Amino acid sequence: MLRVNQVKIRTGHSEEALKKKISDILKIPGQEIRGWKLIRRSIDARKKPELFYSYTLDVEVKNEERVLHRFRGKEQMVCRTQRTSYHFPEPGGRVQELPAVIVGMGPAGLFCAYFLALHGYRPILLERGKSVEERSRDVEAFWKTGKLNPDSNVQFGEGGAGAFSDGKLNTLVKDKDGRNAAVLETLVKFGADERILYDARPHIGTDVLLHVVKRMREEIIRLGGQVRFESQVTDICIEQGRVTGIVIGGGENISCRQLVLAPGHSARDTFSMLYDRQVPMEAKAFAVGLRVEHPQSMINESQYGMAEPGSLGAAPYKVTARAKNGRGVYSFCMCPGGYVVNASSEEGRTTVNGMSYSARGGENANSAVIVTVMPQDFGSDHPLAGVSFQRRLEERAYALAGGNIPVQRYGDFKARVEQNRRQADPREREACRENSPESLKREVTPQCKGAWQWADVSRILPRECNEAIVDGMEAFARQIEGFNRPDACMSGVESRTSSPVRIIRDDGMQSRIQGLYPCGEGAGYAGGIVSAAMDGIRVAEAIAGTYAPGGA
Repeated sequence: MLRVNQVKIRTGHSEEALKKKISDILKIPGQEIRGWKLIRRSIDARKKPELFYSYTLDVEVKNEERVLHRFRGKEQMVCRTQRTSYHFPEPGGRVQELPAVIVGMGPAGLFCAYFLALHGYRPILLERGKSVEERSRDVEAFWKTGKLNPDSNVQFGEGGAGAFSDGKLNTLVKDKDGRNAAVLETLVKFGADERILYDARPHIGTDVLLHVVKRMREEIIRLGGQVRFESQVTDICIEQGRVTGIVIGGGENISCRQLVLAPGHSARDTFSMLYDRQVPMEAKAFAVGLRVEHPQSMINESQYGMAEPGSLGAAPYKVTARAKNGRGVYSFCMCPGGYVVNASSEEGRTTVNGMSYSARGGENANSAVIVTVMPQDFGSDHPLAGVSFQRRLEERAYALAGGNIPVQRYGDFKARVEQNRRQADPREREACRENSPESLKREVTPQCKGAWQWADVSRILPRECNEAIVDGMEAFARQIEGFNRPDACMSGVESRTSSPVRIIRDDGMQSRIQGLYPCGEGAGYAGGIVSAAMDGIRVAEAIAGTYAPGGA
């Protein structure tokens, strides 16, 4: 099998045109090509509006050695490759006395449970929230009425926080063992479009992801696993340094010897319980910021050279910069044709996220523009100081708009931040006022899931974060024309980019408390759907490498 890189061909091509392109690159007749498989596809827009696909392909040919000889010294173009498949480990020598208990049905917990169940184990999967069907109704009701269910919302419930996002499947995790491919293949098996297997920026979309999650749950049950909703773990039982069981909200006890903690990044009460039980943990860096909305047509024009790119769909972007104060500022969770959503999970606190459906057909593009914050920014060296920091920001956001999503035009936001930064004299203040978007045409209308209202969003974040965001917005405008347009809409606060806590584990995936396996994004070991799912698989491997199925 030959790996052929950088196969460049115009978008909208036919299969026959692609075959001819492969034939021309390899300098062989078309009949010598036995077949090919797409490994990666990206869009090359350097000559926009002329757009090209750039493919990496695995190609099977008649006389492989002859072709390879032709490309000696040009292995970056054509080389031999061998497809490797993911392999789950053989079961360990000790028989599992009791089923493993997995806490949380986000990607980490779901994939951990699925891979254990697939190989003969019968895990018990617990979720504090509801099934995706019921959860979806609760989320829609919250967006319409503002009435929050603290255990069934954008953060909590089957599928985790990623279920109400764009279903983006990018990851920077190295994948020499094939776990990334195993995650994507599993998602396709349960209903995702097979394009996620090769697109450079794969996504599923919230509407499709919810169905995929449901089918995975049904398969876990079919394979012998148990799934229980509205079952919040309120305590863990530890004897002589090892896990012996858990307590569920109503007082029910479940004995176990392997406890996988995959609670998600918003399970703040669970973090407090673990701290009280002296489970080792530490505060970690994360990022905070604001959601920014632009017309999707503007992003399309910048990225593809056309406002309506047809079958290519809504264009994404990724931007990063260094602020004057030295902080990194970058786009996060970019949602083409998407919506800003009220993602709150606690009364009296407001946080936002971004979401796209599979069609990405909304009028606006949105992404979080976020700034890295470190434990020294939290005002305390307590392991849960990052949680307190998040809560303070969310309380300010709630107070600004009474629980609605607070929104501000970028021009107004920038003017306020610059006035505070420079301590401008009266003439400079007046100049800022004259350039305010109050006097400009407003073309951008917020596209939100949940009620929103105008507010002074610059009052939410610390001064140094606001300044970094302004510096970033101005820098990004040099990459995407109009990014700093005054009528762009900014919403707050984006505070749940990743976990503020790391539950410490060793190389065997266990805490100092034996049998306790911290897992996924909430435990501090992942940053998105795919990396969390991969971490869930790694924990399943650790359990399977020690124990053989036996718990019933």
